[in-house]
Amino acid sequence: MSALTVLAPPGDQFGAPTPEELFDLPPIIAGVDWFTKPVLLAILTSLVVIGLCWGAFGNPKIVPRGLQNVVEYGYMFVRDQVARPFLGKDADQWMGLLVSIFFVVLLWNFMGVIPVLQFPVASHIAFPAVLALIIYILKIYLGMKHQGAVGYFKNMMFPPGLPKFIYVLLAPIEFLSNLIIAPFTHAVRLFANMFAGHMLLAFFSMVGFWFLFEKLTPLGAPVGVIGVVMTIILTGFEMFIQFLQAFLFAMLAAMYIGNSLHAEH
Repeated sequence: MSALTVLAPPGDQFGAPTPEELFDLPPIIAGVDWFTKPVLLAILTSLVVIGLCWGAFGNPKIVPRGLQNVVEYGYMFVRDQVARPFLGKDADQWMGLLVSIFFVVLLWNFMGVIPVLQFPVASHIAFPAVLALIIYILKIYLGMKHQGAVGYFKNMMFPPGLPKFIYVLLAPIEFLSNLIIAPFTHAVRLFANMFAGHMLLAFFSMVGFWFLFEKLTPLGAPVGVIGVVMTIILTGFEMFIQFLQAFLFAMLAAMYIGNSLHAEH
């Protein structure tokens, strides 16, 4: 029996969700099975990103102020830290896609610490998997377009300048790494971090609630306080991880696009 099972009582005893209920969410509208809380938050996130970009750049000023100033900082961060290192002179061409990916994933993640909402969209594997699949298809399309179908796979599996006998081992490794493992880890890295973070926050918050409000005893109160303190500490740490994972997801997207545009990368 796990520590989670021992310390966290069943949800129906005090209204807090059990670990199983954290991710198996019912539909918001009866009969519409696909319309669950993660879907609603994903739609809300898209609308917020569209609204932010429209408000900031719909009628831009020469001297940015207010919302335009804030969003421009985010734009410049993606341009300087994500796009230019991997795309070089082609960075500006792909800024729309990369900025959208960064802000959408960032808000997906931040949904996990916003009161009332409190669910990271990326903790459902379908959402990061769809984004990773889009980047994967785009990567192959661009590679074949700019390097030719034969040239793309040749450059991928047989990098020049190595002894020929090395290719016997290197070719299958490069094939697996680029076409199977890379898109898989692109999605799973984001999913696993958000899933684990949400579980930890839920666990410690339930411990604090249970021992301070439901079973308040001289022995249980310190455990409850520890649960509350750990929830606060982990929330701050989780926000850092949420930002980091959005950055890594966008950075890998830029790297994959850059590798397809330029074989020498």
